[in-house]
Amino acid sequence: MNMKLNEISETIMTTKKMPVLFVGHGNPMNAIVDNHYSQSWKKLGEQLTAPKAILCISAHWLTEGTAVTMAEHPKTIHDFGGFPAELFNVQYPAPGAPDYARMVIAAVKSAQVQEDFAWGLDHGAWSILKNMYPQANVPVFQMSIDAAQPALYHFNPHDYPQILKTSDDMSFSINL
Repeated sequence: MNMKLNEISETIMTTKKMPVLFVGHGNPMNAIVDNHYSQSWKKLGEQLTAPKAILCISAHWLTEGTAVTMAEHPKTIHDFGGFPAELFNVQYPAPGAPDYARMVIAAVKSAQVQEDFAWGLDHGAWSILKNMYPQANVPVFQMSIDAAQPALYHFNPHDYPQILKTSDDMSFSINL
């Protein structure tokens, strides 16, 4: 089924649980230009009930093993090059969500998830969230991709139900 973003947002408005979103940021410039993508993200943020926290799994954070961010105030990471200074000047000062990160660590049984206090929010997270939640008032934490594992490893369906049960008011976003 091929749905447009506005159709998806209308559909998920009827669910009682927070949705799991798969959102691709495309060109990092979408974070600072007014276009169909940024407008769709803004509309989605306006239509959804604000979650208590957001877990972003970003393809831009590759680690040995799996980790989640634990910082109370994660830094904005500009993990790209060759773009205008305006994009490098963007800051997304959302609070972290270490309590929710601990819940995810406890829920994952197929791997040992490490706590990480150094990583912040990479552009796979903030470039979308700055349009969805421009006030940066929703706590955000990230989970890394284990670079030593094959792609199918990251789609282990055994852990997802447990992660989703950790909280009805936490939203999940997979950003590429």
